[in-house]
Amino acid sequence: MTTEKLTRFEKARILGARAIQISMGAKPLVKIERSLDPIDIAYDELEAGVLPLDVIRDE
Repeated sequence: MTTEKLTRFEKARILGARAIQISMGAKPLVKIERSLDPIDIAYDELEAGVLPLDVIRDE
C-alpha cells in the first residue's frame, strides 16, 4: 500500500534533481518571483504541482 504523500527523503531527492536540471539550463516551469536560487525554484514547482518528475516505489 503506497501513499500519495512524499516522504522527506523523496522530497529532498526530487528537489535536488530538479535544482540540478534548472542550474544546468532547464527552463523553470513557474514564474520566478522570490529567488533565482535553483532550490527555491524547484520548491515553487513542487508546491505548484508542475514538477516533471515522478516517484516509483517498490511494493
